Amino acid sequence: MMDLQLLRTFLDVIDTGSFAAAADRLHVTQSAVSLRISRLEGQLGRPLFQRGKTGVTPTPAGREFRRHAAAILRSWDQARMQVGGAEVPSAALSIGAEVSLWSRLGFRWLDALATSEPRIALRSEVDGPEALMRRVAEGTLQVALTYAPAVRGGLDCAVLMEDDLILVSPWEDAQIADLKGRYVLADWGQDFLRFHESALPDLPVPDVQMAVGTLILRYIAARPLAAYVPARAVHSYVAAGQLFPVTDAPSFAQEIWAVWRNDIDPALRQTAQMALEATVAQAQADVAELIGDL
Repeated sequence: MMDLQLLRTFLDVIDTGSFAAAADRLHVTQSAVSLRISRLEGQLGRPLFQRGKTGVTPTPAGREFRRHAAAILRSWDQARMQVGGAEVPSAALSIGAEVSLWSRLGFRWLDALATSEPRIALRSEVDGPEALMRRVAEGTLQVALTYAPAVRGGLDCAVLMEDDLILVSPWEDAQIADLKGRYVLADWGQDFLRFHESALPDLPVPDVQMAVGTLILRYIAARPLAAYVPARAVHSYVAAGQLFPVTDAPSFAQEIWAVWRNDIDPALRQTAQMALEATVAQAQADVAELIGDL
């Protein structure tokens, strides 16, 4: 009998391109990942990866086995969701999102779905954009929220809204000229970095940079530092008087996408899409209130 843990590890190694990166994602040691892959290769009787100095690449057998591994996991997840509860659910939906989007849209979306159709079995995941797109393409996720969609056959990509990034600081009446030496660069992707270079030429790129994620809010709220953050994520901090918009700083609009599988049951997609639209409308209302106060 094949261990599902081996399949998940196999897909994570393909996704990350190395045993070490897969180990970080799975929160295990690199030797544990290596052992799992060796066990899987032993069960299949074929090598699945070519090892190199810069990482690993799937062999022809590994590329072929990838779709089978994804199909097995997809069938298992669907079966577990449908029979795992005391009541038989009306449908099952697997949702993924990037970290910064999950914390601001994902939870509300789950609440809206649970309210509109309590018998839907829901499973959620948080990951980076490349892993999310791979999982939607393979079918282990049915829909994902991302800043970086991938156009592939069998997927439907739609813009949900624009995410307004605004510059905030933990002190009132801050101006851009006040931020030298008191600024953290949040890496919101190449488009944002190009905007930053052209719109803020007098604000040097600082030594401290942080990856995308709403955890940066906690960091700057407790330190005399400013940063660009999503307006919807900072709404509660501004309302509580913990952070304040830098009023002479330009904002940056970043598109948020929903990527759906085309083979989702039409009735399930309609239910999920209506709940998502309601979630987005509420998020936009929060941002409009905040931007209107600037």
